[in-house]
Amino acid sequence: MVESLLYLKLLYIPVANSLLSVMAEVCTTCGLPKDLCVCGEIEKEQQRIRIRLETRKFGRSTTIIDGMDEKSSNLNNIAQKLKTYCACGGTHKNSQIMLQGDHRDRVREFLVKIGYPEENIELQ
Repeated sequence: MVESLLYLKLLYIPVANSLLSVMAEVCTTCGLPKDLCVCGEIEKEQQRIRIRLETRKFGRSTTIIDGMDEKSSNLNNIAQKLKTYCACGGTHKNSQIMLQGDHRDRVREFLVKIGYPEENIELQ
């Protein structure tokens, strides 16, 4: 009888470990599982993004994107993707993304494609 209990106990332990590994991670902000978390989408909907054109020294045009929250979105990553998408140079400083040239329409198109609502993006 004791041997059968040990055998059952050994069978029970691997099943319990496999169940623990299947459990999903939980978001600390909303409490939902990570795959169902909507915190990022809510933060994107609350931002008011302005895309404007500035003329710099010697008549060079620069596209400025501001209004994006630096804490909730990785500006460095977005700036890199925008530079690749628009085929231009640029940088991010002081919670702004600056691109060389007039790319207002392309930037708006890209931001809508990555999940920002079109009505929250203002062209100037």
